[in-house]
Amino acid sequence: MSPGPADPIVVAVVVTHVGHGEMLSDCITSVLDAGGISALIIVDNSPGSVAIRTVADVGNDATEVVVVENRGFGAAVNAGIQAAGHCAFSEADDSVEFYAVLNDDVTVEPGWLTPLLADIATDERIGGVQPKILLAGTGPVLINSVGVVLDPAGAGSDIGLGEPDGPNFDRASDISIFSGGAVLLSAPFVADLGGFDERYFLYYEDVDLALRGAERGWRFRCVPDSKVHHAASSTTRGLGDEVRRLQERNRLWTAFRFGSASTIVRALWLSMRRLRHEPRRIHARALAAGLAGAPIRLFERRRAARLNSPS
Repeated sequence: MSPGPADPIVVAVVVTHVGHGEMLSDCITSVLDAGGISALIIVDNSPGSVAIRTVADVGNDATEVVVVENRGFGAAVNAGIQAAGHCAFSEADDSVEFYAVLNDDVTVEPGWLTPLLADIATDERIGGVQPKILLAGTGPVLINSVGVVLDPAGAGSDIGLGEPDGPNFDRASDISIFSGGAVLLSAPFVADLGGFDERYFLYYEDVDLALRGAERGWRFRCVPDSKVHHAASSTTRGLGDEVRRLQERNRLWTAFRFGSASTIVRALWLSMRRLRHEPRRIHARALAAGLAGAPIRLFERRRAARLNSPS
């Protein structure tokens, strides 16, 4: 169902690395059935043997498929946002106001967009609003994420992960970092930040986007009245040790770019301690890549401080 003439222009961007299948179909069906979007863009960076080639595979006439080379999650989202700029939403050719970014292993509940749109409309400096992300399953209802937090060593974790859903997670609140697995982003925020940093490839690109946004005065919220369900890690199980390498490298990059001096020290110490454990080669590669990326992130940190300081 498409929005009415007075409704905001929302484009849903779904990234898949596994191509056409039941998981993606469940995601797309839930988004289309929930309504409220002007268009749905599926960005497919899966191997060619399973890539979606036609809209007939999934969705309807409000769906567009963009097949891209696999340059990571952030690059795929950016490609979807770029494609949204070429969609014709009405005779007036209204511009996109919001992007609903979703993993392909997420399904949304009916009406999920309404609370997000209502909350983000309360302040033009709210750049993103995250729904309550629940772990998919048939057992007790458990939290996947109501925001993201960094520990003293710069490691990111989902707030509430694995805890039973309940009144403690029912109140809308400001958050420092949103989860990129399901988030509504305002178009001005995306334009101001230039989208996701594609160098991260996978993991911490949402942390980076939120922290860069905070430097420029943007706020973020979690709105638990909006609910989605996430089959956690369904799209990364085939990456093996590459997951650890990217997580470790990107944690260090984030620490150098945004962390305090003590955070940087703790981040490096944690990486060195992990060299004692398997897979040692992966941990060593991650540490080397993290250190190699340190100079540019320290430079970008100083540049951002200079550009964002009050004149």
